[in-house]
Amino acid sequence: MTDNLSARVEDALSIVINQRTGANVVAGEQVRDVATTADGRVFLTLVLAEADDPALARDVRAAVQGIEGVRYVRVNVAEPAAAGAAQTPTARAEPRRPLPVMEQRKHAHPSSSAPTPQAFPTLGRIIVVSSGKGGVGKSTVTANLATALAARGRHVGLLDADVYGPDIPRMMGVSGQPRVENEKIVPLEAHGVRIMSLGFLVERDQPAIWRGPIVTKLINQFLRDVQWGRLDYLLVDMPPGTGDAQLTIVQAAQLAGAIIVTTPQEVAVGDALRGAKMFERVSIPVLGVIENMSWFDAPDGSRLPIFGSGGGARLALELGVRLLGEVPLYQPVREGGDTGVPIVVRDPDSAAARALTALTEMIETT
Repeated sequence: MTDNLSARVEDALSIVINQRTGANVVAGEQVRDVATTADGRVFLTLVLAEADDPALARDVRAAVQGIEGVRYVRVNVAEPAAAGAAQTPTARAEPRRPLPVMEQRKHAHPSSSAPTPQAFPTLGRIIVVSSGKGGVGKSTVTANLATALAARGRHVGLLDADVYGPDIPRMMGVSGQPRVENEKIVPLEAHGVRIMSLGFLVERDQPAIWRGPIVTKLINQFLRDVQWGRLDYLLVDMPPGTGDAQLTIVQAAQLAGAIIVTTPQEVAVGDALRGAKMFERVSIPVLGVIENMSWFDAPDGSRLPIFGSGGGARLALELGVRLLGEVPLYQPVREGGDTGVPIVVRDPDSAAARALTALTEMIETT
């Protein structure tokens, strides 16, 4: 009976405590819109405030999964305002505000009030891999770089900071919920790489409709509350653009530098330039540029520059940094990402794998 299941869901969640408030998520009215089906599926919304521990969503999901007869659980996370928690029947809509205007002040020093980046000596060289736009293969490059570095005997961590599109778990072929030991999250591991991603904590089809403060809290928690162990490298896969995630990571940790991924086409290069300039503006060195999908090797042996040519070299020249390498367009690279076997493992003798492996040598000497 679904009614009985609803009661059991409420009972199970009544022992899940929000450490911030000291109340359980039911008494604290953080659980909304609980729906159950006759075949054991459970759907609910969890209202997660900015100051709440994001792992609360994982605890709620685990509590419901532990109920006998439950076959499927989906937890949708919402902010209090989005869930209507902060509204009252007499509340009146605020007047529409004008769009913000970015001021240009010659003597302003915004960095003076910014947090001081923390040193994480056990994490080795923290390198962010970024791009100006999506679709250039940034996560694919990051996954292969991490795997190739691990194959060279390095201790490597991979932090998936792309909270809006956490694809690293699929690309590395790992899933499940990480366990917690001594109040630290134990990262999952694949291909010799220790991995942490929001994708381990939320449903595959759950959109991350989160504002900056929650994104900031998540990234800080992944840096501080994960049992990474002692690393030589921590690669951070960033979301596209120059938003909250990028600002958070540069303010939270002392970075060794940033790697910019682009394709040869001018649209991608222009966006990548803006992304690189953001890092330069906050005094993070750009280690170099990687051009992905540089050409396609045709069956007759010719190279077809499907997305144009020379964009990565032009970007590196404009930035005054090294062109770390060019990676050809190769269908098994995409297939490896879909199946969780990076191309440097799946087909190490391919031109794409050799190019990606050579990139690790460039990174280690940069």
